[in-house]
Amino acid sequence: MNRVEAIKFFILRSIGNFLVLFAIYGVLATFGPAMLAETKFRIAQARGITYTVADAPSQQESFGTLLNISITPVPVPPKEGPTFASVLSGPKEQLLVPPDPQFSIVIPRIGASAKVFPNVDPTNEENFLPVLQKGIAHAKGSVFPGLPGNTYLFAHSTDNWWNVGRYNAVFYLLKDLAVGDEVYVFFEGRRHNYVITQSRVVSPNDVGALVDSHGGPEQLILQTCWPPGTTWERLIVTAIPKSDL
Repeated sequence: MNRVEAIKFFILRSIGNFLVLFAIYGVLATFGPAMLAETKFRIAQARGITYTVADAPSQQESFGTLLNISITPVPVPPKEGPTFASVLSGPKEQLLVPPDPQFSIVIPRIGASAKVFPNVDPTNEENFLPVLQKGIAHAKGSVFPGLPGNTYLFAHSTDNWWNVGRYNAVFYLLKDLAVGDEVYVFFEGRRHNYVITQSRVVSPNDVGALVDSHGGPEQLILQTCWPPGTTWERLIVTAIPKSDL
């Protein structure tokens, strides 16, 4: 092989290696959050980890104040949910803390705990995309917890596939929820207890649960994109107040 051919071979090999690395990076950037969430969930299942839902922070803080005593703080997991380290080697009974007593969602089965941002326009990307990088969005026009009608919460929507990894992964594991699993929504310092009754995949154009939000029985609607890492369809999980069972 002469010098010119050697240079050509080196350039082609470098380009090929770059394309392979770029493809690997693209896959990890897109599906990395989903794979991490899935791994944590499977490890938690294998270890037999169970989650207990804490009261809203404001309630915990006022308890010591009312009794006029000093309470030694007890370490709790991060408010955004269990870390990989806590799932891998932590205790088998762990505490999920609502990040914000004004509006948060906690789902024990999948170890999810996230802040909810109210009145987010689901039809306006400039409005909802920045919110989905930080937490869960409450769809503008839907009702708030405790009122008749649908409380519509959504996460993990994006404009392009290469941006999927930038968005919150809390709802990636909605697919692993089953009928009878419990969901807790904290709103204005009060905990609302729900039980899942249905899970289904619909087209992005199916907005019936959002349009018909007012009136009728109280329901909690959770939405994420499906399959994970795409925006092809929507996974809809429906829950009703536990008191209605």
